[in-house]
Amino acid sequence: MNKSSAILEGFRVLDCSIAMAGPFAAQRLGDLGADVIKVEPVAGEWQRHVSAGGARGNRINVSFLSLNRNKRSLAVDLKSDEGRDALYELVRGSDVFLQNYRPGVAERLGVDYATLSKINPRLVYVSMSGYGEDGPYKLWPGQDLLLQAMSGAMLSTGRAGEPPSPAGQYLVDAITASTAFEAVIAALLHRERSGEGQLVQVNMLDAIVALQMQELSVFSVAGKPQERTAEPHAHVYIRAPYGVFATQDGFLALAFPKMAALAQAIGAPVLADFDDERDTFARRDEIFSITREKLRHRSTAEWLAVFRAADIWAGPVYGYADVMNDPQIVHNGTFVEYEHPTEGKVKTPGFPIKFTRTPSSVRRGAPLAGQHTREILGELGWSTERIDGLLAAKVIGEETL
Repeated sequence: MNKSSAILEGFRVLDCSIAMAGPFAAQRLGDLGADVIKVEPVAGEWQRHVSAGGARGNRINVSFLSLNRNKRSLAVDLKSDEGRDALYELVRGSDVFLQNYRPGVAERLGVDYATLSKINPRLVYVSMSGYGEDGPYKLWPGQDLLLQAMSGAMLSTGRAGEPPSPAGQYLVDAITASTAFEAVIAALLHRERSGEGQLVQVNMLDAIVALQMQELSVFSVAGKPQERTAEPHAHVYIRAPYGVFATQDGFLALAFPKMAALAQAIGAPVLADFDDERDTFARRDEIFSITREKLRHRSTAEWLAVFRAADIWAGPVYGYADVMNDPQIVHNGTFVEYEHPTEGKVKTPGFPIKFTRTPSSVRRGAPLAGQHTREILGELGWSTERIDGLLAAKVIGEETL
């Protein structure tokens, strides 16, 4: 875990978020060098106690581990006066405050934008929610699967009449995290130019809707209906064949080849008479069916060789084990490995943006709950006696290595 100069070195972020979207956004800021302080309850953030796939870890489960590297932890009871005082002192010297409380909670805790901006007018305050800070859905649970369903995205793939398939990852959380990350960078740039902090609001519903810019514009501007048909196309608005097909020994993905090239490649001369622009929409199911029948008779490797020779876009369908061992993934350095003090060797996805002069790095793994409480409060000038007294009163918490 080498320390090197980084873009956000010298900036401090207070991360009061839970679950995935908020912590993931804050982690990306930490990856760029920001001093991210995870402000969590004395018993630890919710995600510490909920393990995806039952992967519990030694002292930190993998879910929390994956979303909280490059952070320090301050465990504090924000419902107590002294706990809030600690936060307020940190706010004075911080650049970003990020939270994803349910609407109204920040106000009740006294950590809303109106309160914190009086302490530090230069503060970039990011408030994340499921559906928005107000409106008819403001108190609805902002859970990824529910937002996927409400966004309209699910009904753009699969067969008509069959239940839609959700994405196999927390797609809405991930895009909301990226949106919040972008928002922080933009707001900091504005502050550097103007000296002004500001309130930034990001919600999951708008983030996943905005992600479908092209699809929703085809519907809203061109008036094209979002209609699934009898075959499981991968996209309602892209010409056939476009989807995943079974082969003799697995699956492959095939993306809108020219009909003449496909006809020759798979030995289906009937397809050569199909018009690339007109028939690939009007006769989508027929094209998909012919392609499916042909592909099932040879192996994935054989078909990929055929398609690449014909300059047809096709690719394998990977599982996670395949991804981690793929030669391009290895070449790119997509994964990073580091030693964690309690979890041992850790291998996770690394940094999707490569900076030549200010590279990202893993400076520290995910912290224990309150691992840095004493260190952070000491930096504020709090005495050992005061810190010990608050620990005894359970106003703050501390786990040690």
